[in-house]
Amino acid sequence: MSTFNRRSFLSAAGAAAAAASAFRLDAAPETFRFAVIADTHIIDEYYKGPEGSPEDTESIFKTTERLTRTRGIINGLHPAMDLTFLVGDYFHNYPSTDLDFYFEHQTRLDAAKKLTDAFVMPVHAGFGNHDYAVPHVSRENSHELFRRKFGLKPYYSLEHKGFKFIHLNNFLGATWDAKDRRYDKGKGSLGEEQLNWFEAELEQHKPSFVFVHFPMIIIDPKERADYGLHSIVKKHKDTIQFVISGHWHRWFEFGRSYGPPHLVIAATRYDPDAYIIVEADPAKGSHRILNLDGVDWNTHFRLRG
Repeated sequence: MSTFNRRSFLSAAGAAAAAASAFRLDAAPETFRFAVIADTHIIDEYYKGPEGSPEDTESIFKTTERLTRTRGIINGLHPAMDLTFLVGDYFHNYPSTDLDFYFEHQTRLDAAKKLTDAFVMPVHAGFGNHDYAVPHVSRENSHELFRRKFGLKPYYSLEHKGFKFIHLNNFLGATWDAKDRRYDKGKGSLGEEQLNWFEAELEQHKPSFVFVHFPMIIIDPKERADYGLHSIVKKHKDTIQFVISGHWHRWFEFGRSYGPPHLVIAATRYDPDAYIIVEADPAKGSHRILNLDGVDWNTHFRLRG
């Protein structure tokens, strides 16, 4: 039996009430709040398992239930969240390599969108490794599906109340190109075009939150000579508020190893309490994460009393 099953959980309503109470007191009127989640891994009736372990197989059949509970908690928070960000693995793998299949059938892509559309604030998703199926489905076809189903680009930024929010994509470089000698899907890379775009975004010197699915330790640090994500992040450490990743399904903290703070968050796939709440202060260009005290580091879970 998995660790998850041995734990007793609050009901979604009770959890929402407890979380709302915990976060209610410290809000200043000039600040705003947003939530971050990752690794929702939504499936559909076409899913064929099993996963790599009994725990993973058990968890994949509960992703919809758990994301629904996460959504209920976040929707119930007071003060309300302005935005929510989803750091990749929106859905779990591809039931077909045929692009038309996704417009002839209701699939996990539609299910994922329906779930996130029911958040009371906008949800901005990025790409994870399970949102691709390289080499069986081209990256271009995945991008077309994201464009037509979700209205999303492979990478993008948005601005809100003086802050910039940047969704990077670590699957566009050589390590995810099956024709390249550097092909290695265990390692992320962005590609020179995206790196140039990212640096231009940071050169606007607006306080920025950065989301990228792979933790930085497994992203290629040097894609061209000494140029890569690591050097850009370190160069602009005073502009970047933090870098948040998912992928490992566990809570992990790198401190300032890469310049700005770098945090890996756990997955709603395993724990509906796997989310963070951030309070941002536009006047000061600063932020604070409100709910890390209960994290059980290097596990899937948040501690519960």
